[in-house]
Amino acid sequence: MPSAARTAADAHRAILAIWRIEQPRLITSLARMLRDVPLAEELTQEALLAALEQWPQGVPEKPGAWLMTTARRRAVDHLRRGRMLERKHELVALDLEQQQQAMPDFDSALDDDIGDEMLRLIFTACHPRLPREARTALALRMICGLTTDEIARAFLLPDATIAQRIVRAKRTLSDSGLAYETPRGEELSQRLSSVLEVVYLIFNEGYTAARGEDWLRPQLCNEALRMGRVLTAIAPHEPEAHGLLALMELNASRTVARTDATGEPILLLDQNRALWDRFQIRRGLQALDLARKLGGAGGFYVLQAAIIACHALAPAAVDTDWARIAALYAELAAVMPSPIVELNRAVAVGMAEGPEAGLSIVDRLVGEPALKTYHLLPGVRGDLLQKLGRHEEARAAFEAAAALAGNKRDQELMKRRAAAAVKEQ
Repeated sequence: MPSAARTAADAHRAILAIWRIEQPRLITSLARMLRDVPLAEELTQEALLAALEQWPQGVPEKPGAWLMTTARRRAVDHLRRGRMLERKHELVALDLEQQQQAMPDFDSALDDDIGDEMLRLIFTACHPRLPREARTALALRMICGLTTDEIARAFLLPDATIAQRIVRAKRTLSDSGLAYETPRGEELSQRLSSVLEVVYLIFNEGYTAARGEDWLRPQLCNEALRMGRVLTAIAPHEPEAHGLLALMELNASRTVARTDATGEPILLLDQNRALWDRFQIRRGLQALDLARKLGGAGGFYVLQAAIIACHALAPAAVDTDWARIAALYAELAAVMPSPIVELNRAVAVGMAEGPEAGLSIVDRLVGEPALKTYHLLPGVRGDLLQKLGRHEEARAAFEAAAALAGNKRDQELMKRRAAAAVKEQ
């Protein structure tokens, strides 16, 4: 690649990397002022286009502040073009201009704790007037900054299906003028399950990234944990809120042990458990205990937290109660039937009863349309085949997993496992 083209490509990647970090803050800030979530999202996109045009000549010293300033100026321009037809627009425009004069670089706006504001946006996007399947996709894309393909991967659906849902939901949200608020009472209950799902999927994307160079995206995990803690305060008697928090705390406790110094993944059974965060494990177990006391032992998030607790309580990998984990996955499958849950159950069964038993479950999943492009299906199958001594089949399965993986670290891991399977022949 010529040096000029390489420089432009590097600048483009840098801009998108900054954008992924700043987009939720921008939308949150503008939506709080404009009381119009789709408009806020549109204006942040305009700020991105401006950055793509101008930053190749030099990234500003404070890129987040630059994006915020640009987006807010466009908000003022938009309102002026609309001739301030509504009184609230007049007040908003005045407020924006005053803030620009008082805070030209908007450092304080960028330093705000956006936990509550993010949740207000997510609650808005999860309004019952929107179809349930569209609520989560809209919130993940417009507010949380996940790409369409990342969301599609979470739902095991084609990109086009998710894109259509988002477009329709944005139109409904914009046309209906739904309130920008954190609802209370019955309204909160109507939206809470969708909000929990959004926070859960944000955490999952941070915990194991679908795309990119890094296996982990700690910022997303931290945002999800923060929102999860706020949700338990908003809905203290909702067991699934505590179950989700327990699940995230217990999973996050392993973060330091999940990659090596170069960022390469370390699989669960190979992790140094001395590196697991015991304080975070205690917090997770306390949240799990509270969820059970509230009557939520059979809930979707509570069952998953109970599974992770089995790992957290095992002093060493050999002490893991795999039979208990397999039983919990069976309960989870009854609550929320899913080919991914069944794939995870196959792993547990393979550990508890032997690889042949696990492989029989996996082989029944091979024809599942939802798992057609899911790289962990051939990845799990390769692991079980390798344990059975069927090394050539294992190699082929790992190579298939590498070809499907969207994350570079996942690709490299599967390629290494394919090479290791060949050596064991």
